[in-house]
Amino acid sequence: MINKIDTSLYGISHAEPDEFLSSDEIENILSPVYDRLKLPYGRIEMQTGIKSRGIFSDKLPSDISTQAAKNLFKNSDIKASDIDLLIHASVCRDFLEPSTASVVHHQLGLRTDCLSFDLSNACLGVVSAIFTAAKMIEAKSIKYALIVSGENAKPLIDQTLKTLLESTDINRKNIKKYFANFTIGSAGVALIIGPKDPQKPHIHTGVSLSDTKAHTLCQGDGSSNALVMETDSEALKIAGVELAKNTWKAFLKATVSQQINHYICHQVGIHHRNYLYEQLNLDLSKDHTSFDKYGNTGSAALPLTLALAEDKFKPDDEIALLGIGSGLHSQMLGVTWK
Repeated sequence: MINKIDTSLYGISHAEPDEFLSSDEIENILSPVYDRLKLPYGRIEMQTGIKSRGIFSDKLPSDISTQAAKNLFKNSDIKASDIDLLIHASVCRDFLEPSTASVVHHQLGLRTDCLSFDLSNACLGVVSAIFTAAKMIEAKSIKYALIVSGENAKPLIDQTLKTLLESTDINRKNIKKYFANFTIGSAGVALIIGPKDPQKPHIHTGVSLSDTKAHTLCQGDGSSNALVMETDSEALKIAGVELAKNTWKAFLKATVSQQINHYICHQVGIHHRNYLYEQLNLDLSKDHTSFDKYGNTGSAALPLTLALAEDKFKPDDEIALLGIGSGLHSQMLGVTWK
């Protein structure tokens, strides 16, 4: 699907994790397993480029999303009372029912006629929410949409550590599917999109493609307090980048931009990033990353990296947002900065 989008980004902000857990600290906790299996220490950082990942000690996804939104409203001309639509787009949710969006809606004091719902699409949640809200804005059903995400890796990391330390059948082969869990990090993000404004960054192109036969390559389950996830990292990398190549070709045909100044892609790790850039023939010097400090923050990863890179953008710079999420789905957006 190719969409000509004609909306603007009115603001973006994030919520910092409470603390950061280093890759060395994780391996020290796993020292009984490492020593028994004779695994080399330092493998997590070496294989992923992730030095640390953020965690929230005792916060629900709604709390993280709410904090990101409050940080955004502090520096925005748009107020909570102006919001017509709230989308909670993270992988993590407070519970299955009701929507986590309803909790954020209450905590922000949004209007009773402000529509709200959860949108789940793995690591593409926020990008998919932008696509959805943009069409509602262009149809004049709404004026301003607030999109939030609150991702917390702590339950997943805690459960993975518990599994590896307590299981007696873990070996050098089957432990591999668990290491992707240690790439996961935490952060909150919030952004507002609305009608095109010549003074605001212009979201102008959107492309979506899917390869759903690959839906088995990364699957997560469980509650917000005990998440589990199993990933075939190598197969996921190859299938994901192949899908991204096709999406990128479609994006280049659709975009009005003659030159792209910045690339921001979903944050997985250094080898996935380098392989993607090699296969798409992209200039690595134009890349922006956050995975080395924050880890893979799920649906918050791409917008978090955008928010952190804001001060590096100049007026009229063209930015390509390259989204990939398990399922597999790929969505890419073009943004002209202002």
